[in-house]
Parts: sequence; structure tokens; C-alpha cells
Amino acid sequence: MSLSERAYHEIRRMIVRLDLAPGDVIREDDLQGRLGLGRTPIREALQRLVRDQFVIVIPRRGMFVSGVDVSDLGLLYETRSILEPYAMRLAAARGTDEHWNRMATALAEVRADSTPDELLAVDRTCRELVWEAADNRFLTETLDMLYTHSDRLWNLYLGDVADLHTMIEEHREILAALRSADGERAAELIEAHMGSFDTQIRAAVQRRLNSPLAG
Repeated sequence: MSLSERAYHEIRRMIVRLDLAPGDVIREDDLQGRLGLGRTPIREALQRLVRDQFVIVIPRRGMFVSGVDVSDLGLLYETRSILEPYAMRLAAARGTDEHWNRMATALAEVRADSTPDELLAVDRTCRELVWEAADNRFLTETLDMLYTHSDRLWNLYLGDVADLHTMIEEHREILAALRSADGERAAELIEAHMGSFDTQIRAAVQRRLNSPLAG
């Protein structure tokens, strides 16, 4: 992994985990100190984050962490609802026992007392294994960016959503379909999985907007 690639993933993780919250000012010198990297990889990473809409540039004011526009929820869902099932079909056809054994290992690490961060990490691992099995780098790069935007939403509204263990059970069903090379079943399951996520996030956003403390 190059230094700029490392910087990109580290800064993006900070944004997703809200260490850099929506509206925060981006300071290159601060990032250099926190990441122990030089100016060039930081700048290259920030340029990529602007393209991926995690960072915005306001002329004569500087760089800021992008806000979260509730109206983007529908766009995010409708895009992923097309691409994720397609990735499942490819993965079912191209995946190997190694992929599915690695997924099973990740799922087996889940405990009754696993934290939300640990559960989200398992969810991410399962997705990445599917993308790896699908073996289409253009699709993978797009899904990685879209998933990360969704992950950021999850972190913003995490206190308002249902038990994440349900999500893990859904991945076990998906794994069974992938092991059987049943791409259509895996596609149906991931679509339902994402539909559940969309419903929960929308409900959480609405509750937040309706809160007496809103505004």
C-alpha cells in the first residue's frame, strides 16, 4: 500500500468513525502530525476524498468534512440495491472455498457481547470477501466508496438502530447461499439486508428530526 493510499484509508476511517465530524475543518498539518506522514501523501489523499464526496473545498475558506444530506439516502440505497446483488451473483459464480471459509471464520468470531464496532467490522469483512470473490476491480472500488458512505450514516445514527446481531445472522444466510453457488438467492438476501438497513436509518433520521431537541 502506498503512503497516499494509507493516508486515504486512515483519513476516511476518521471521517466514518466521526473523529472528524461533519463540518469539521481539515488541517493538513494536523493530519501530518496525527498520521506521521508527509504533505504529499496527505494532499493526494484529500484530493481523492474530495472526489469521493467525504471532503468539500470552499474557496478562500478551506477544506471541510462534508455534511450528511438526508436526501442522499434514497440515492445511496437505489445505487447499492443494483450493484450489491450483481456482486453477489458474480461472487457465487467465481468465489472459492477459501473465500467462504474466511467469511465463516469472521462470522464465528462474533460473540453475544460483541460491541457495535466489532459487529460492523465483521459486516465490512463479509462485504470485502464478496467483492474479492466477484473479481471486478471497477465494481469493487465503487461498492467500497458507497459502503463507506453507508457506514458513516450507521455511525451517525448508531444509537437509534436495532440490534446489530440480526445483521450477522443475515450474513450467515448469505454465506450458505454463496457456498451453494446460488447467486440468485444470495442476491435476494443482500437486497433484503440493505432494505432493512435503509428502513432503520430512515426511521432513525425521522426520530432525530422529530425530537424536541432538534434544531
